[in-house]
Amino acid sequence: MAGNTFGQLFKITTFGESHGKALGVIIDGCPPGIEIDEAFIQNELARRKPGQSNIVTQRKEDDSFQLLSGVFEGKTTGTPISMVIYNQDARSRDYSHIKDKFRPSHADFTYLAKYGIRDYRGGGRSSARETAARVAAGAIAKLLLLKNGIHINSYVSQVGTLKLEKDYKQLDFNNIEANPLRCPDPEMADRMIAHIKEVRKAGDTIGGIVTGVVQGCPPGLGEPVFDKLHADLGKAMLSINACKGFEYGSGFEGITMRGSVHNDHFRMEGDKVITDTNYSGGVQGGISNGMDIYFRVAFKPVATIIQSQPSINTDGDSVEVTGKGRHDPCVVPRAVPIVDAMTALVLADHLLRQNAIK
Repeated sequence: MAGNTFGQLFKITTFGESHGKALGVIIDGCPPGIEIDEAFIQNELARRKPGQSNIVTQRKEDDSFQLLSGVFEGKTTGTPISMVIYNQDARSRDYSHIKDKFRPSHADFTYLAKYGIRDYRGGGRSSARETAARVAAGAIAKLLLLKNGIHINSYVSQVGTLKLEKDYKQLDFNNIEANPLRCPDPEMADRMIAHIKEVRKAGDTIGGIVTGVVQGCPPGLGEPVFDKLHADLGKAMLSINACKGFEYGSGFEGITMRGSVHNDHFRMEGDKVITDTNYSGGVQGGISNGMDIYFRVAFKPVATIIQSQPSINTDGDSVEVTGKGRHDPCVVPRAVPIVDAMTALVLADHLLRQNAIK
């Protein structure tokens, strides 16, 4: 199965299924000498794990990880790092009713069309549970970036039509973890949580947006043509389950502005080059310019709903499909650490690529 490896110099390969024995990741290319804070890694996994609040799936997984290689006396050795996370609370019987049916907007049909076989237990490899491995790898990428003064913060900025209008500079990122939604504005967080609960009670789901912010990124990261920094960030985000859109900087709203307004004027601040505005979102010509990188990631409503829906089975017969088991009514609270992780993986890769040419 191709397509399980991400990155060029800081490279990860994930493995495992939602209802298999375990999930895991192999990191190749991590520099030696990085101090590994296992408590930090575990905390990143805890932010993504199921069952952490009443607005996410109630599957119970502590997502404890085991480091199998690549670390000695608390530091990376430069050799491949491998980590494994064992599944503990899989209930495959919850999916027996759809083993021959195609759930609307799931990967059931497309996986069968591609491989001629499908693991129907929780979606198998197509399940968002695979992202636990990414978060584990992303935590190590974060440790590398923190050593270089690069900080990543993501938060929920929209649920359905409820939108946080405040600019990220007006927010206190210390409040991101203050509520289960991971929205740093307490009042808006309460409204969004209430809306998710209302949607869940109706047996339905709702989508949302996660905003990502990178601060402290030096100028020069990114490649000028096919591996532009924002292009790799876009690919990373669009590889996350349920992601339907990515925009950075002014994004689609930029089309409403004239160039005379949209252009970011350069000036000096001490010995540092900065811009008066940052509609470019910290990236120009595919390369970071040293300003904050900010972007938005849109996630669709979860496809599994506790309502009867028309579909077909593997024989082409018309059937009814009703969601069972434990599912998120909205993915964005648990998507925040995944967005963090994928951002870290992209930046770590480009940091190493930039260092390699110096």
